[in-house]
Amino acid sequence: MTAARLDGLRSWHADWSGLRVAVLGAGVSGFAAADTLAELGAAVLVIADTVTDERAAMLEVIGARRGTDADLAPFDPELVVVSPGFRHDDPMLVWAASEDVAVWGDVELAWRVRDKVAPAEWICITGTNGKTTTTRLTATMLVAGGVRAAPCGNIGVPVLDAVRDPAGFEVLVVELSSFQLHWLNRTPEDAITPYSSVVLNVADDHLDWHGGPVAYRAAKGRIHTGTRVACVYNLADPVTRELVEEAEVTEGARAIGFGLGVPGPSDLGIVDGILADRAFLDDRRNSALELGTLDDLAASGLAAPHLAADVLAAAALARSYGVTPEAVRAGIRAFRLDDHRIQPVGEIGGAVFVDDSKATNPHAADASLSAYRDVVWIVGGLLKGVDLSPLVERHAGRLRAAVVIGVDRSDVVAAFARHAPGLPLFEVVHGETDDVMAEAVRLAAAAAREGDVVLLAPAAASMDQFRDYAERGARFAGAVRDHAGAAEHQEDADDDAPTGPPAD
Repeated sequence: MTAARLDGLRSWHADWSGLRVAVLGAGVSGFAAADTLAELGAAVLVIADTVTDERAAMLEVIGARRGTDADLAPFDPELVVVSPGFRHDDPMLVWAASEDVAVWGDVELAWRVRDKVAPAEWICITGTNGKTTTTRLTATMLVAGGVRAAPCGNIGVPVLDAVRDPAGFEVLVVELSSFQLHWLNRTPEDAITPYSSVVLNVADDHLDWHGGPVAYRAAKGRIHTGTRVACVYNLADPVTRELVEEAEVTEGARAIGFGLGVPGPSDLGIVDGILADRAFLDDRRNSALELGTLDDLAASGLAAPHLAADVLAAAALARSYGVTPEAVRAGIRAFRLDDHRIQPVGEIGGAVFVDDSKATNPHAADASLSAYRDVVWIVGGLLKGVDLSPLVERHAGRLRAAVVIGVDRSDVVAAFARHAPGLPLFEVVHGETDDVMAEAVRLAAAAAREGDVVLLAPAAASMDQFRDYAERGARFAGAVRDHAGAAEHQEDADDDAPTGPPAD
């Protein structure tokens, strides 16, 4: 009976009353799920190791129970809704599988209740890197074209909050992590059907969570399942094309490529400094449409090659919805990058300090390092099961020095020993300093020369020493400001010091 009931719950207006649902996690996604289900009349048990006082009070207000893993079986849930941070082999999820209890992610729940206000089209975005930038760019281009659009999902605004927004939207641009995709589109019957979708790139990441590269790749590929209009892929990344070719899409969906070279028919690319669309026009074999220029990208801080690729991917998605080339260009010109994404934060001794704390894996750090010539690299943190050796080997020639942070630095130091043995290497030893970033900036400033870039692109997650990548970047920027101020103060003191022989 439960399976039949769940199968019928495909609308906000279905009968959800009394459904026993265990929500795993009380973070942003978990609370949005609990709030949604409580509003629908379900009986909700929220299981979380830690809950802030504010969040606990909010759960009480909406009528959700709080509990621990020991409460799961006695509650006898008919459905488990899992937050993205929970591993698939968590004991509670293993129990759910053994008891044949359905497990949904917050995205599947959002898809089922998306008709509360007016069902928006979904444009879905994933990739190892560039997801948030591309999501924001796509939404900005759509809005510039007069479309009521909003970015949501893994970008920070839960998709459940977006579908319940009383204003309503025509399009939701949904960023999806591999964790969210793991729980999505597992059977054709439960697949969402995006308007358009993209896998920006695929490189090893979160291998500890997924259990290996094959499972990670498969999770990314699920985004294309059921896509109706355009499956967008990266011409420079063969895996993304393979994922399109393997996908079970809606008949008539087109494959659209993007890349930094001259585009072929059905592609977007760059010709003589012009962003060109040869996909969304009638005579695509013989002509192209101009979407903007490299000068437009530079003016918006998007000139780095990997950011230009994100722009082209976003343009493909926006154009698939019918937005004009003029709107795409207006969106580019209106756009500004998020904090902690290739963000210059100061200058010391002629060296520019750049915050790319959002480079939380080797693929992102590779793109960031490739944008500069002479680099003092601040690197390290939680490696998530990936090897930095190929990255160190690839960029050893552009490195002036490296500063290694993180609680466990052994694998990072070993990679430098193998592939850059003569490089000046400094470690910020965990526990020997009260301020990791102050020490990292001090060491980097001492190693840098005029014209160098000191680049925080850790190629690792941050949670071993910081709350998240944003705190890591903010601490870096603050340390740069403090060190620059101290250096300026010292210069002033030196200028004021007496010169010449001492007076008799």
